[in-house]
Amino acid sequence: MERHWIAPAPGAPETWEFAAYEPPAPGPGEVTIRVLAAGVNPADAKHVAAARPGATFPVAIGYEVAGVLAAIGPDTRIGSGAASVGDEVVAFRVVGGYATALTVPAEKVFAKPSTLTAAEAANLLLAGTTAAEMLFVSGARPGETILLHGASGAVGVSVLQQAALRGIRVLGTSSDTRADEVRRFGGEPVRYGAGLEERVRDAAHGPIVAALDAVGTDEAIDVSLALVSDRRRIVTIASPRAEAEGIRAIAGSRPDSARFRDEVRAELIALAQNGDLVVPVARTLPLAEAPEALRLIATGHPGGKIALIPPV
Repeated sequence: MERHWIAPAPGAPETWEFAAYEPPAPGPGEVTIRVLAAGVNPADAKHVAAARPGATFPVAIGYEVAGVLAAIGPDTRIGSGAASVGDEVVAFRVVGGYATALTVPAEKVFAKPSTLTAAEAANLLLAGTTAAEMLFVSGARPGETILLHGASGAVGVSVLQQAALRGIRVLGTSSDTRADEVRRFGGEPVRYGAGLEERVRDAAHGPIVAALDAVGTDEAIDVSLALVSDRRRIVTIASPRAEAEGIRAIAGSRPDSARFRDEVRAELIALAQNGDLVVPVARTLPLAEAPEALRLIATGHPGGKIALIPPV
């Protein structure tokens, strides 16, 4: 019998259950994955914290995993092509990734980049596709200078790497203790806090043409509005002020965002395979300790991604 984490009703991770279950055998267009690592993201808890349209409880938790193919449905190919039982894979935009095994649509499954560990691969695509969409929506182009709030976080680190590959200069906000992390991935760190606008102006030596907000603070929005003349080039994934301020908000639950993120999966996997996109992992925890993993994520300063590891 397999096990997976479910939210039996709206609530915090402490109310979730680590329940026994049996994943269905895969039919045509489906595969079963033996999970080696599950990626941990703030959305895992956010999306079941309260009742919302489209959520029918109990809800199985987790959106991305790395593992091996345990079974393949008849006449089925995965998102990256032909596959065999035992192949290492990643899956993204699935339901119920906090599990020892799960059956998912095959088109959501891709060959795992050999350059990444399972823990790294399990955390590649949610942050990576979010970062890619932020850059795309902002219209950032080679040679331009942009501002990135939350540059040392998971999405921020992916933005930095993807921007560097495109020749986009990024001024990234962080604490002093995380400044080296911003530099490591090609950004120029600027300390957040009082006086941020002036520090960014001093560092920019020219116009800031776009701003990406990965933290959702009022400071991030206020400074972005002060520095970027075209509000359509300010993009947030976290602020509730987007509509009121006339700036762009994106989220994986939106149809246009979902389409973009699905389309960019293969590109990001290829970048990782080539060594051009890495995933810093701060810590791994046993799958049974999922609530603790979400607690660490909720602090806002985990120092990198966290992965849950099922028992062997």
